[in-house]
Amino acid sequence: MGFLKHFRSKSKLKEAAVSKSPSPRSAQPARYGRDFTARLGEEELERIFGFVCPHALDDTYESSERSMIGDGCMLCDLRDLANCTRVCLKWYQVAQKLLYGSVRIDAVHYCELEEILSEKRHRKSFMGKHGEPIDAPTIRLQLLSQTVRNSPGLASQVKLLKLPYMTRETCKADLARTVSVLPNLRYVDLPEGFYTGDASSHTLRQELHARCPDIRRMKYNSGSEPALELLTHRHWQSLETLELSEIAVEPSTLRSVLGYLPTLQALKIADLAWLDDQIFASAPSLPEFPALHSLSLENTPRITAEGLRTYLSTPHVREVFSSLSLRTTGVTIPDLGTVLWAATHLHDLSIIETVTRSLPLTKPLSSLTSISLRTMHFEITSDESVHGLQKPAESYYQYLVQSLHSNSLPALEELYVRDPDFPELMLLAPPMPTFAGDSPQRSDSPTACFNQTLCVYSKGLDELDWVHTSLTPSPIHSRGRRGSMLSVSSGRPMSSYSASRGLGPQWAMGGEARRSVIVGNGFGGFLAVPQDELPSSLGRMSLSGTGGGSEWPSPGNAHAHARQGSTSSSFGGQSGGSGSLRGMSASWLKPPPSIAGSAGSGGHERRGSRHDLWR
Repeated sequence: MGFLKHFRSKSKLKEAAVSKSPSPRSAQPARYGRDFTARLGEEELERIFGFVCPHALDDTYESSERSMIGDGCMLCDLRDLANCTRVCLKWYQVAQKLLYGSVRIDAVHYCELEEILSEKRHRKSFMGKHGEPIDAPTIRLQLLSQTVRNSPGLASQVKLLKLPYMTRETCKADLARTVSVLPNLRYVDLPEGFYTGDASSHTLRQELHARCPDIRRMKYNSGSEPALELLTHRHWQSLETLELSEIAVEPSTLRSVLGYLPTLQALKIADLAWLDDQIFASAPSLPEFPALHSLSLENTPRITAEGLRTYLSTPHVREVFSSLSLRTTGVTIPDLGTVLWAATHLHDLSIIETVTRSLPLTKPLSSLTSISLRTMHFEITSDESVHGLQKPAESYYQYLVQSLHSNSLPALEELYVRDPDFPELMLLAPPMPTFAGDSPQRSDSPTACFNQTLCVYSKGLDELDWVHTSLTPSPIHSRGRRGSMLSVSSGRPMSSYSASRGLGPQWAMGGEARRSVIVGNGFGGFLAVPQDELPSSLGRMSLSGTGGGSEWPSPGNAHAHARQGSTSSSFGGQSGGSGSLRGMSASWLKPPPSIAGSAGSGGHERRGSRHDLWR
């Protein structure tokens, strides 16, 4: 008894010592004043909270790997938004909608906090160093399932649920329990076995069919043909996006399934070699092919331009059809113009092909014409088995250049090509027929020149990033007679590179892209020169200069000056009559030889200049 009393007395002494220790200095009391946030409405608060947690505003039907918004730590942003709900009731109501509207579970913290938390989890585990690590995403999914099952009001607010890949592959039972209480769910990240008809995902599919009627996006791969036919039982009538890949069904079955989806807007078909143009034809016993906003065809070699023209022949289809993606299909580049002509409201076009032969020379090709096209992916590459001095893809890009110079695509704003030299091709004006120089009708006909602003994104076969080039037309367009030295044959566009990405770090200034213009290098090529450091001699070509000096252009640019007439049309300068004549006559002359030791030459001393970057 005395031994236990000894320990008991020591503990009491320790508690007394702690109680007598000086308490730390208390924090300053909160000063309550006027709350200016009380004047903010729910819309303003929701926008502010959107900056606190950007991924809470994600409403896309994409997987968690493809829908990352912002560069910060999403778990930390979610924690900050949760803390906002504790301020007042008004903030709680607004922030709660963002917290549970689009739920995203991430595997780790994308900041230094992950290392600290991982060490704490490892230290608190029961088995210590030899135990299994704690699966944090699985625990978060289980806590979410418990929350929504206990709170029907919160469960009704969940519209999107995005999970990491390993979590949705290993926690199918927890995922099924979670979605069973989410009646307004529109999109959820599902395991790969769900799309292929795997038996392990059968319970999850039944829960989605029975409890989640508002699903907006679904995908069916090879092996899920029975599940696809279940759509004819009026499951998921609100589907907006449907993806079909490597399925084997009858064309009549596919038409019937599409007919039971009244709100379908986007359809992606991939790896269906049996699909042909008959899928678009009218049949008396089958519903019509739905009027889509977006159609994507990939590896469907039997679908041709004739089938697309048949589909676009219906007026109500043309009015809503705005996006078309073609990749390895039966639609060839010579027939692409007819598809563009039929799609009167097309805004986005993507065509990706690997060609083995050049465009035919005997068949005349009409220009690619569309007054509504805004974005175009023209990614044509040559087959690796083709060997020769000239690749087949070059003829296709020449065809595109001719279409752009003829102003057949006036609304085009962005162009993506797989040719790194395409911006240089755009700088060259199309060849003029020699017999048309003295025609009396030439002055009355409109000038065919490139007169629109275009952003070109080019990338080679061995490049990873797109190089941005902004093409701007020249403000001066004039013409002269054939053979005249004053003839300004076209409005050659200017070009501005995103120099920090395409030209190296030495062109970057303060971490931002510098603007540059394209000039000739004297050997038939082009070089990028910073626009803010453009020499004044490039803006005006004349024999008279400041201080009575003379300016001499490089001999290699003589032919280019003869075609262009005045360099000021390319660089945005003023084009004078006599000055342009003297400039053009001087372009055919050689510069006078410099004598060592003469005045102004300084012997062999070379004058330093900031414009020597391209030399």
